[in-house]
Amino acid sequence: MGGLACALFLYGASGLVAPWWAVVVLLLVWVGFLVTACVWWTPHPKRLPALAVVAIAFWFVALLGGSILFDWS
Repeated sequence: MGGLACALFLYGASGLVAPWWAVVVLLLVWVGFLVTACVWWTPHPKRLPALAVVAIAFWFVALLGGSILFDWS
């Protein structure tokens, strides 16, 4: 859960390089990651660090893809 809290700062700071609608979509995706983490908290706690890594990797790929495809700066 701490990893997802760190990812939240990355998702929130995306407004510096991405348009507002992309930031809203990214934050909705982050909420999906948070819901998944809450569901996995008790039955699969060892998956949570991997989920945080996936969340950060998704953020990186989303911003890189937006920068390449849509010329975000």
